[in-house]
Parts: sequence; C-alpha cells; structure tokens
Amino acid sequence: MSSVLKAGSRPPWVGLAAAVWVQIASGTTYCFPLYSQSLKSVLDLSQQQLTILGVANDLGVNVGILPGIASNKYPPWVVLLVGVVASFFGFGLIWLAVSQTLHNMPYWILCLALVVATNSGAWMGTAVLVTNMRNFPLNRGTIAGILKGYVALSAAVFTEVYTMVLKESASSLLLFFTLGIPVVCCVLMYYVRPCTPAYEADPSETAHFLFTQGASIVLAVFLLTTTILKDVLTLSNALSYTFIGIMVVLLMAPLAIPAKMTLFPSNKKLNPSAGSSSDNLIVTDPLLTKSTSEPNVTNINDGDDISEVDELLAVGEGAVKIKKKRRPRRGEDFTFREAVVKADFWLLWLVYFLGVGSGVTVLNNLAQIGVSLGFNDTTTLLSLFSFCNFLGRLGGGAVSEYFVRLKMIPRTFLTMVTQIIMVMTYLLYASALSGTLYVATALLGICYGVQIGVMIPTSSELFGLKNFGLIYNFMGLGNPIGALLFSGMLAGYVYDTEQAKQGGSTCMGPDCFRVTFFVLAGVCSLSAILSLILSVRIRPVYQMLYASGSFRLSQSSNH
Repeated sequence: MSSVLKAGSRPPWVGLAAAVWVQIASGTTYCFPLYSQSLKSVLDLSQQQLTILGVANDLGVNVGILPGIASNKYPPWVVLLVGVVASFFGFGLIWLAVSQTLHNMPYWILCLALVVATNSGAWMGTAVLVTNMRNFPLNRGTIAGILKGYVALSAAVFTEVYTMVLKESASSLLLFFTLGIPVVCCVLMYYVRPCTPAYEADPSETAHFLFTQGASIVLAVFLLTTTILKDVLTLSNALSYTFIGIMVVLLMAPLAIPAKMTLFPSNKKLNPSAGSSSDNLIVTDPLLTKSTSEPNVTNINDGDDISEVDELLAVGEGAVKIKKKRRPRRGEDFTFREAVVKADFWLLWLVYFLGVGSGVTVLNNLAQIGVSLGFNDTTTLLSLFSFCNFLGRLGGGAVSEYFVRLKMIPRTFLTMVTQIIMVMTYLLYASALSGTLYVATALLGICYGVQIGVMIPTSSELFGLKNFGLIYNFMGLGNPIGALLFSGMLAGYVYDTEQAKQGGSTCMGPDCFRVTFFVLAGVCSLSAILSLILSVRIRPVYQMLYASGSFRLSQSSNH
C-alpha cells in the first residue's frame, strides 16, 4: 500500500540534511591529488601512468548508468548500500598498495580498484540527488546547486582532515575512506527516502533554502580561512581539533530546519479550499492522482509496467481503450530511448563533455601543474579550486533559477558565458605569468562548478524527472571521456615528452602543460558555440514552462 505523507513536512528536510553528509562522502574523487603523489612515488609510476589513474578516478564516479537504472527500480537505501560496498573494497585495495601492506600490486588491478572506489560516489550521489530532486520538484536548480555544491566542498573537508588530523599521511587518508565513508552512509541511509512533494509553492521553502545556502557558504569560507591559517601559522593539535569540531557543526546546520519545524510547527493548511483535513494529504499512488468517469476502463498507454500480453488480453476483454501514443514533447517525461534520439540530448552532452572534460583535465593534473611552476604546497591550490567549484555549483543553480523564472533565459546561456571565461583562463595558465596561478585556478573552479550546477536541472526540465537518474548519469559520461582524451592522451603525453627533454625526474617550467592549455582553450571555444546553439533551440521550452510565472509540473513525473 502506498504511503501517505503531508507535503512540505519534516521528512524531505531531514532527507536533505542527511544528503549533505552523503554528498560529502561521495566526493572522494576530488581528493585524488592528495594521494596521487604517493601513488607515483611508492609504485614508481610515470606521469602518463598517473594520468591514466586520474582517468580511472573520473571514470568511476561518472559511470552512473547502473545507479541511474537502479534508482528507478529500488529504494534509495539499496542504491546507497551498493556504494558502501564499492567504497570499502575499492579504497581498501588502494590502501593496501600505498601502505605497502600488499607489495607489487599489478597496475591494472590498481586501475580497477580506483574505478570501483570512486564509482561508489556515483551510487551515493545518484541516490540522494534523484530522491531530493523528486522531493523538491519546484526547486530543481536550487536543490542541484546545494547538493552538488557540498560535493565540491568535500575536497576541502577531506583536506582539512588530511592536514589537521591525519598529518598529511596518504595511507591514513585512504584508510579513512575505506572505513569512515561506509559508516557514515550506513548511519544515514534510513533518512534518505522519497516523500510526497508539494505541487504548490510554499513561501517558507524560500527561507529554508536561503538558510541552507547561507550555511554552506559559511562552511566554505571557514574551510578556506582555516586552510590559509594552516599555511601561514603553526597550529597546535588542540586548535586543529577545534577547527574540525566547528566544521562538523557547520555540516550539521541543515538539520536546524526540521528541528525548527518540529519545535515551531506551522498551522497553515496546504490546501485552504479543502473541505476536510484528509484533503490536505497527498497520496503517492499514481492511480489516485486523477479521476475518470469510466472507472473500469483505462488507456493502454497510461502505465509503463503492463506487459504486451496483458495489454492484448485487456483489449480483447474490452477493459482497455487503444489510444494512439504520441511522442513526448520537451519538458515532458521521456524514456531513455526517446531522449537519446533527440538533437537537444546530444547537444547538451557535447557541451558538458567539452566544457567539464577540459576542466577535469586541469583538476587531475593540478598538483603537477603547481610543482612545475614552483608551487610545492598543492593542498592550497586544491582547497582554492574546491571553494570556487562550490561557489560555481551553488551559484550556477541559484542564478540560473533566477533568470529562468524571471526572464525565461535558458540555463545553458550561463554555461556559454562560463565557457568563454574558461577560454581566457586556459590562456592565462599557458602564459605562466607571475601571480596568475591562483587567479586562474579560482576562475576555473567557478566555471567548472557552474556547468555541473546547470546541466542537472536542464536535463530534468528537457526530459522530465521520471527517468532523470539514468539520463543525468549518461550526461555525466562526458566527464571521464573528456578526461581520457584531454588528460590521459594529451596532458600526460605532453608532460612526459617535455620531461624527457629535460632529463629530470620531474618536469619543470611552463612548457610542461602549455600545449595542453592551448588545446583546451580551443575545445572550450567550440563548446561555447554549441551552448549558444542549444540555448536558442530550447528557449521555447522555458517560455512554455515559466510563462505563467510558476513551473508547470506534471505530477506523473514523480511516480
């Protein structure tokens, strides 16, 4: 029997607070620079072998086809449990290699272990993102920005733990991933669950979302500040642990919303025109969402779970009317097969592949870029990128939501703007001018984050929420494919070639990555053009969806 929940009640907000912690746990892919140097030195890897491991890192977290399918068939806790198992065994093997507990581990096993380890993030992220997008369907951009923003902060959170608690031990960090992440997810998986969404705007939600966004910004500023203090001062153990405690409290801040709703419940009815209190309950069973004057007659295309044999028998018995099935229009629920034949689908995929694929190339090689330019403390660069990546994701979702609702400007227009900025950023990297490394890294982090924060709600608005998990995760394949082409095949080859010319163990100077940056600038230029084309194509969708000033949502999207 379907569950009945009051829309806008505590469970969605408890689930969002739990999702914040799961998203932090799923962000281990961004911590690759923290232990990549240890992998290279302990296992005596070349730079190209290390960049291939970086590709494996990106491949694991972005191959989410199976999690996408599972999210439509199983409850969130099952999807999370798969992520827990993958994290334990994947990071466990990598820890055995780095700690030299297991000697002479074959390179291909290490690659496979890294894919499995980071694929845990795909299972965890899909479970919480799909669940919360369906729980808050009227605020898709905001939800995507918040949850993906916390993923971006995960690198800074783990860097804080790595430097202040684990004393920069890569082996201890990998052991922490092996044991700590499964514990966190197992504790929280009960709270990540689907709830009946409200289909009418609730003014209190705006304040709640602003509080959550504000709390995440405070956390981001705190992490950046403590990272800077760590670099300029020698912190005592007591002060370091105090900072960690404050960080944990800030991560728990979203729980203040359901706590407030419990202590100060609202007496406002969800449906003022309702005749009885029972009318204020929304029933999750799709069969009860609409009435019909012919109770014993259904349409053959109303359900997706009826077999062809059952349909034919029903037609023969007169219980079903045959209705010509039309293909869905933009903004309606698409199956994956229906979406994959659309030009908009592939334009969005190419825009994401070229933009994010080029950005992740810099992220995977950030430690080596810093060392080649004389910056040995790469943890500061990683924290800066993480902070700005967070701002981009949070801002990308919120800013695009603003322009979509007020001006009906497609979100992908913001993608085009950021990709133009990325072109200039890559040229700034290539110039290697004094003092520009931090500026370029900050700009790249923001632009990289915006594209992720924009792609998620865009894919749901074009193709619906019903199969969102699968469609979104297919879009995410652009990240590892871009990393393979631009990082594994291009950046690694250019670096090793220049290192061979220099004859040293480490490549030094701007020429180690200069050719790579010029190519990435050209790639982003093409992506900006495609973003403009896509924006022009899909603007009528947003004019249709937001013409009345509120999002026209089909309730069937959530069943």
